[in-house]
Amino acid sequence: MDYLDRLIDLALDEDLGAAGDITTRSLGLKRARARAELWAKEEMVLAGLDAFARVFQRVDPRLEVKLHSSDGEQIARPTRVAEVSGAAAAILTAERTALNIVQRTSGIATATRRAVEAIGDSPLRILDTRKTPPGMRQLAKAAVRAGGGHNHRFGLFDGILIKDNHIAAVGGSVRESLRRARENAPRLVKIEVEVTSRAQAEQAISAGANILLLDNMDDEQIREVVALARGRVELEVSGGIEIERLSAIAKLGVDYVSMGALTHSARAVDLSLELLPGKRSSKR
Repeated sequence: MDYLDRLIDLALDEDLGAAGDITTRSLGLKRARARAELWAKEEMVLAGLDAFARVFQRVDPRLEVKLHSSDGEQIARPTRVAEVSGAAAAILTAERTALNIVQRTSGIATATRRAVEAIGDSPLRILDTRKTPPGMRQLAKAAVRAGGGHNHRFGLFDGILIKDNHIAAVGGSVRESLRRARENAPRLVKIEVEVTSRAQAEQAISAGANILLLDNMDDEQIREVVALARGRVELEVSGGIEIERLSAIAKLGVDYVSMGALTHSARAVDLSLELLPGKRSSKR
């Protein structure tokens, strides 16, 4: 929860600044009570609901949040997803930050579900990437899982992926890059290397790569590498992959397809918070 609290606090800080919510304060709502309902207004897959609730509790721990749905649930029509009750001023102050999170995470889950549905019953796995909103990686990757996808490495610390710039940094040799990685990597960590041609794929396989990332290859190039690999290494396809291409990729015999668009380009979905005024408190 520490990570999430730090993220929420940063988001609230940029919204409130030093002066706080001057609009709500100017309306004299200190004793006003209210109930607000979160509505999903389009088809979507929900994600980030715990984070949505946590925003309100960071603003005012006395606010009560009830979730009527859960992450991973698919909404087909306008649905009341959650409700918040308590001090009207606190609800209004937390509203935008809470919505910013849940609209984006649900958008990621929705985009992921569409990608997963596009491959049908294929064993191909849909992966995310590190192309996530700064500071929101944990939430974004959880949203991918909620949508039925799988997580690639979380960061630079939990997986070796030798990309084109790494290869350039050691003189342009795929073989030398793999030799160094094999010599210095933790023994149980798999080594993945990005290749852009059949020739590079041959070098990577002979040098002991565990996984090949086939970058920006067309279908024919992918078929050539699949035939070359013959099950000796796992194969991942990446590079501007769009949903429309997934059904074709699913038939090529690769293991994974990674899609940066799931997290960097997913559209924020239409979730809105509708406030219903309550009675003013009698406490002074």
